[in-house]
Amino acid sequence: MKPIWIVDDDQSIRFVLERALQREGLETRSFTQGNDVLAALADAAPSALPSVLVSDIRMPGVNGLELLTKVKTRQPDLPIIIMTAYSDLDSAVSAFQGGAFEYLAKPFDVNDAIELVRRAFEQSVVTPEEAKAADAATEMLGQAPAMQELFRAIGRLSQSHVTVLITGESGTGKELVAKALHKHSPRAEGPFVAINTAAIPKDLLESELFGHERGAFTGAQAMRRGRFEQADGGTLFLDEIGDMPFDLQTRLLRVLSEGSFYRVGGHSAIKVQVRVIAATHQDLEQRVAQGHFREDLYHRLNVIRLRIPALRERLDDVPVLIRHFLQASATQLGVEAKRLAPAAMRVLSGFHFPGNVRQLENLCHWLTVMAPGQVVDVKDLPPEVRDQSRIASLAFAGDADTDVMAGERTVVNPTVNAGHSLTALGAPWTDLVQAEAAALLRDDQPNVWDQLTQKFESALITAAIAHTKGRRVDAANKLGIGRNTITRKIQDLGLYESLRDLR
Repeated sequence: MKPIWIVDDDQSIRFVLERALQREGLETRSFTQGNDVLAALADAAPSALPSVLVSDIRMPGVNGLELLTKVKTRQPDLPIIIMTAYSDLDSAVSAFQGGAFEYLAKPFDVNDAIELVRRAFEQSVVTPEEAKAADAATEMLGQAPAMQELFRAIGRLSQSHVTVLITGESGTGKELVAKALHKHSPRAEGPFVAINTAAIPKDLLESELFGHERGAFTGAQAMRRGRFEQADGGTLFLDEIGDMPFDLQTRLLRVLSEGSFYRVGGHSAIKVQVRVIAATHQDLEQRVAQGHFREDLYHRLNVIRLRIPALRERLDDVPVLIRHFLQASATQLGVEAKRLAPAAMRVLSGFHFPGNVRQLENLCHWLTVMAPGQVVDVKDLPPEVRDQSRIASLAFAGDADTDVMAGERTVVNPTVNAGHSLTALGAPWTDLVQAEAAALLRDDQPNVWDQLTQKFESALITAAIAHTKGRRVDAANKLGIGRNTITRKIQDLGLYESLRDLR
């Protein structure tokens, strides 16, 4: 596995990224300045070359943008992530112009940084032939009635150019649906271009969508084609459209109405033939009522709406998805695919999966790397899965079919709604804690106080992070604890993996 290279003159930034990436099973190599990177590239064997380069923009000697240009000359396919302060948006534009994979604004959330590096890493390890084969094989899995209805809808739209709005919770696979719509459409031979409108600051988003002319603003040293031009003749996927800035919504509406636009700083109209597919996890009707989203744009996008069911609504699909993701992870890592024992499969088939299919895919990758044997038992599952299953079994005691295997009492098919409190599930939450303590004491478990305290703190932090959509500082404020405290607790409790999808 080729390493991730990190270059930053700030030791604390290097340390944080190194530790976080190593927890993800990714190798790292760090540098304090750009000149050292260039020297290492010249001397490194092919197997030691980086898979991703993460570089600060302001460093002594060769700065990040100069390094970007020099490295791209040597390794044009290497994904490079540029780190920059919010005040360096002009530099960020230059970074995109120079071919950067993405830019990372400081200060950054570690989970966001790791997710970005992982996306860049996954791109770097795929050859063009593999990418083409993977794209040809990209299909959604599911036998549940809700998924079958979704498949039928995609089929009915296969000969259409109509605009589609995809809705669903985070992690349900909205981009996968968009790719399927493109693949089975008359535009299948054209490009599929995706952009997350929530991930790019307003100052950059306009240029990203519509492009810019040379000299349009500071740092615009050459003309740049935007995503609309790149998608000409194909499909443009606008993810998280509900977060698009209000003034840009007006420009988007005009493009959808007229089929033409102007680059930033341009004077000539550019006409394109693009099918737009938009997606959001938000309630757009509510956003319209609150004045955050244009009603006319909403109606322009909402020609055909496809809703993707949450994974908890199609738990019967969990076993087939698990087998698929375990095989995919094994193929990626070059190892034999692992299998789940019946008891472990029952636990996962009853898990709530707040992060939906994405969380299940990450869990299968975790099992491929971390589970000690070829057959995964209940004890090999991550703690948050085992803990939720135990709480669910207590809540449904007497109301559900349960199974006792490998020392775990689990619900075979619980139907817990995320909005229900433990009291609503049949008993005050304090009674459930008491029952859990009694079970541990009865089994002569050691350190019962520490076990329950850790579970209680994990539950509080997970709920707060989910409520604030991954904003750790806001979660700490909601809980009434300090930022350093919540960071330390997340590390001590081993919650990084489970919290990554709660955004």
